[in-house]
Amino acid sequence: MPHKFRSYAERAQKHPNAAARALLETIDRKKSNLCVSVDVTAKADFLNIIDVVGPYVCLVKTHVDIIEDFEPSIIATLQDLSKKHDFLIFEDRKFADIGNTVALQYASGVHKIASWSHITNAHPVPGPSIITGLASVGKPLGRGLLLLAEMSTKGSLATGSYTEEAVKMARAHNDFVIGFIAQRSMNGIGKNPDDVEDDDDFLVLTPGVGLDVKGDAMGQQYRTPEEVLTAGCDVIIVGRGIYGKGADVDIQAVQAQAERYRAAGWSAYEKLLQL
Repeated sequence: MPHKFRSYAERAQKHPNAAARALLETIDRKKSNLCVSVDVTAKADFLNIIDVVGPYVCLVKTHVDIIEDFEPSIIATLQDLSKKHDFLIFEDRKFADIGNTVALQYASGVHKIASWSHITNAHPVPGPSIITGLASVGKPLGRGLLLLAEMSTKGSLATGSYTEEAVKMARAHNDFVIGFIAQRSMNGIGKNPDDVEDDDDFLVLTPGVGLDVKGDAMGQQYRTPEEVLTAGCDVIIVGRGIYGKGADVDIQAVQAQAERYRAAGWSAYEKLLQL
């Protein structure tokens, strides 16, 4: 590990950002660093899967714009499930526009994301204005932002100096940016080696986690929970590995897989605590 490994509980006690603290506290309380990505297009499947995986996750990742029969009541039910099962909500919106536009997209429209999603994310491509635009809406609500510093797809352009610039932007706005979508720890990246690296405590959420496959036909690449935790990541994001690829959702199988991934992620974390 490039830095001294600290427990989720220790980090929660000291973290200056309320959204990050809430997530770290949830992880520690539920003994789960699992986030389930619920990328289904039917309202019934969306809510059923979340209700089943809820007890096993710290976070649910949504794409509400792909739900074909979307209606505002879905959000109310999602919020109820969040309280019932004690998890946070992460709308994977991937904002990528100028500050004024993303502020409107975040606060307004059909989905009104800022009103219910504890965490969202953005591409750093537009520069710091995307952070200030989103912060103008989300910061007063106690929300948190993740920047996409790296991606798990083959041939991703989010590497090298791009990743370094994303970290610099986050460091300059760490009152709202709580971390990254990335494949490894981002703490200390781009700093002078003589600087105190422990000043950084960015959360890293990592997609592309799988226990059974190494990739798919669309360029996704998978690593095990132990591999990503050892690389300095904090939350494993799993989607199809839990609820499958077919049109029919087998609820019993979903429950079993959710517990399987929760256990694998927590076991990997406990191993690191013992080092």
